[in-house]
Amino acid sequence: MLFPVVIHKDAKSSFGVTIPDISGCFTAGDTLDEAISNVQEAVEVHLEPGDPIPEASALEELLNDPQYAGGIWVMVDIDMSFLSPRHKRINVTLPEDALHKIDAHAKRHGYTRSAFLLEAAKKALSEGQDNTPA
Repeated sequence: MLFPVVIHKDAKSSFGVTIPDISGCFTAGDTLDEAISNVQEAVEVHLEPGDPIPEASALEELLNDPQYAGGIWVMVDIDMSFLSPRHKRINVTLPEDALHKIDAHAKRHGYTRSAFLLEAAKKALSEGQDNTPA
């Protein structure tokens, strides 16, 4: 979804970026490209899953707002899918023996395979585990 963002640059400072449609959300970067590429991360840190998806203002509505005077406007494509509670079908590949163990464990505990994998992933993420292969 395209959102208007305003960029300001003062002498001896980084490029500052404000996302007007997400109150209090801003970011920066040493270069213009870095500042723009930091927008997605800033939004993901500022908003939480389950928050309503903000609507993007028309750029024309913001151009004459005095709080953004002197800024450069850029339209940035922000992926808001991290806010969506909708389920999404994915395809994963697992060793058959691991899949058998997962299915057996899930069945014993009244879970579907998907529910078990989701709960295991949530637990690992909340514990800050980094079990990614090297």
